[in-house]
Amino acid sequence: MENIRHHANVKEERFEKVLKEKDIFAIAFGAMIGWGWVVLVGIWVNKAGSLGAMAAFVIAAVMIIFEGLIYAELTSAMPLTGGEQQFSMRAMGKTGSFICTWGLILSYIGVAAFEACALPSVLQYIFPGFLKGYMYTIAGFKVYASWVAVGSISALILTFINIRGVKTAAALQNALTYIIAIIGVALIALSAVKGHPHNMHPFFEDGYKGVLSIAVMTPFMFLGFDVIPQAAEEIKVPLNRIGRVIIFSIIMAAIWYIAIIFAVSMAMNASEMKSAELVTADAMKKLLDNKQAAANVVIIGGAAGILSSWNSFFIGGSRAIFALSEIRLIPESFSKLHPKFNTPYISVIFVGVCSVIAPFFGEEMLTWLTNVGSFGAVLAYLFVAISFILLRKNEPELERPYKVKYPKLVGTMAVILTGGMLTLYIPGLPSGFTKEEFIIAGGWIILGVVCYYTSLAGWKKKGYSDEVLFGNTPYYINKRKRENQKSSLDAEKAFK
Repeated sequence: MENIRHHANVKEERFEKVLKEKDIFAIAFGAMIGWGWVVLVGIWVNKAGSLGAMAAFVIAAVMIIFEGLIYAELTSAMPLTGGEQQFSMRAMGKTGSFICTWGLILSYIGVAAFEACALPSVLQYIFPGFLKGYMYTIAGFKVYASWVAVGSISALILTFINIRGVKTAAALQNALTYIIAIIGVALIALSAVKGHPHNMHPFFEDGYKGVLSIAVMTPFMFLGFDVIPQAAEEIKVPLNRIGRVIIFSIIMAAIWYIAIIFAVSMAMNASEMKSAELVTADAMKKLLDNKQAAANVVIIGGAAGILSSWNSFFIGGSRAIFALSEIRLIPESFSKLHPKFNTPYISVIFVGVCSVIAPFFGEEMLTWLTNVGSFGAVLAYLFVAISFILLRKNEPELERPYKVKYPKLVGTMAVILTGGMLTLYIPGLPSGFTKEEFIIAGGWIILGVVCYYTSLAGWKKKGYSDEVLFGNTPYYINKRKRENQKSSLDAEKAFK
């Protein structure tokens, strides 16, 4: 029986290489900045203070840059669809690969669902009478039919775009990223000229607890650079340059968030932020003499951010699901390619369905998905960091077009930082999961356990085994070598 495809040196190409350097930067950067810079800045500053919120993003940026260096090396060494699934499979085998990818899928679907809930906020702000057709109330938020319709219909449109192929999605991504950048830079420049430093008080709110409460949200804001390895087989860029784009996109996203926090804090004081509906939009409005049109411009940038982030995670989420299906740890139907567009359309549709459903849970879903999605991302990052260390040890001869300097330091720091961040989600801690978030994360974990063991049971019925399915993949080849070496040493000791 043919083994599952999993070599880094496989030449078979299933996807068209169409993504240029500017495309992959737009996908990564557009995914990372998204809508959070418009809708969440007030929450960040009110919980941690102006400098406290910036400090939280600096903490996250340090962790993400270490992780980005690892991604840069591993993506250049294994430019295959699935990214993290490929890295962890090669280093840890099927169980580690499943846990890593399952956490990543949670974060990607979380972002896609988040954007489906965020988009109606745009129309609600610009058109106060937009909400029509009251349906029910969830967590104090009244859910209206018009709210649900905007999020769900937009999800269907993006699903169709992504079924047609990554080239169409990349063209949309480039246009959206330019719009966001122009509007964001205008806000920062205006605030630097017309804002006041005294508005930034208090610098810190609730001490280290405030900083940590924002720090646990920040990995969700940096989700996006990891979409690049998901679409590695569709990238038309020299392998050593892919790594540079990953690092550059992370640095630019960190600068963006810190600059936006600074701009809003300079424009509005704490009491104004607490009473604002959408803080970043209201900051622009105040800077331009309370003109509503100025706020609406920021909202347009926010809408572009929603669509850019949403679009990126359709790409990333569908490819992660496709890769897990390829190794038969979730149903094989998810790895089917569209007969005309050659895209993993079943996986795209699955991300689309999750996005369609999300608006039915109302606006409170935004906060829940931010924290749960961050948890899934950090879990995946931890497994990728461990994979990096294992591959450096077990496969030193692996070709690495982009090679990290000081790999022991980078790998160790990535494991420590991601492992430490993971503990912050423990319920009961100041930064831990709420009841709703714990239920969402717990439900996803239970679903993962069911999928994993159901797949293994299906293998058993068909007579499959690790050796049959993965026998010629590097992890299992190296595993056999280690077992043979151990047997030889044991025999030698017994002889002596």
